[in-house]
Amino acid sequence: MNFLAIETSCDETAVAVFTDDLEVRANVVASQTELHARFRGVVPEVAARAHLERLLPTLDEALRQANLQLADIGCIAVLNSPGLVGALLVGVSAAKMLALALDVPLVAANHIEAHIYACRMAAGRDIFPCVGLVVSGGHTSLFHCRSALAFDLLGATIDDAAGEAFDKVAAILGLGFPGGPAVEREAQCGDPRAHQFPRSFLNQERLSFSFSGLKTAVLYALHGKNVSEGPAPPPGKQRADLAASFQQAVVDVLAAKCRQALDKTGLQRLAVGGGVAANRCLRSHLEALTREAGAELLIPPMSLCTDNAAMAAIAVEKWRQGAYAPMDLDAVATWSQ
Repeated sequence: MNFLAIETSCDETAVAVFTDDLEVRANVVASQTELHARFRGVVPEVAARAHLERLLPTLDEALRQANLQLADIGCIAVLNSPGLVGALLVGVSAAKMLALALDVPLVAANHIEAHIYACRMAAGRDIFPCVGLVVSGGHTSLFHCRSALAFDLLGATIDDAAGEAFDKVAAILGLGFPGGPAVEREAQCGDPRAHQFPRSFLNQERLSFSFSGLKTAVLYALHGKNVSEGPAPPPGKQRADLAASFQQAVVDVLAAKCRQALDKTGLQRLAVGGGVAANRCLRSHLEALTREAGAELLIPPMSLCTDNAAMAAIAVEKWRQGAYAPMDLDAVATWSQ
């Protein structure tokens, strides 16, 4: 059976078509990066309006790539939480309209859990139970994933998400938006040991994260503690060293907490999802720690790391259980277990 899935949680308008045996027939993403670059971050109102403009063309393209008509769709899936509420409402409203018009079931899925399910999609086999790390622009969370639909939160960021910190530091260094790829490129020419930036909770047992102080430390290293803001550094060693040292601090914390989570749960499988999972430095460190721990590392390809609708195939798990969403399904900006 064919599913059509919609994802509009932030600044990517995404539509995918997949089957109940998890074959992805189309995975189309309309990026809004250029719209938000001038603001050095995602503007919720701009994102919501762009979703309105791009959703139908994206849906048409997904159906074209899948070589299907709307009449061939047997279920509608939508990621309805968490995210920017105005952006989510566009996708949720469209999904309800389609389900009603086609007289097919509607299934809602969680954006964070779907990022881990992307590892299941890429692996092509069952990966549960596992430790799951979601690391993106809006989320940095660790889970004990008992099954595809049973996630126990082990710990999360108490302030900025890792991806948000990358964006803020990129703005400080004048590297543009999105910050993750820009900082990673700059860091390639820098010394990760040039600055000893803080690594919050690194040696504590709590499985929590904090990156706000790290961002401030970069600002102070650049301008001094009496200056809250100033011009970005010019291209060169200073900027590259700041980027590399910042990136290394983030990676050290993420890797250490993943190792702690594996030890705490006794599990031998680590699944990592979210846009920051595309960072090569992070991947290298996670490969090293899982190899040392005798554990398996699962990270999806780039197309499934960043926001996309194919990861909404987690809805197939709910569909099999008959866990359909009602027609009064709402968009939920925040999510807590």
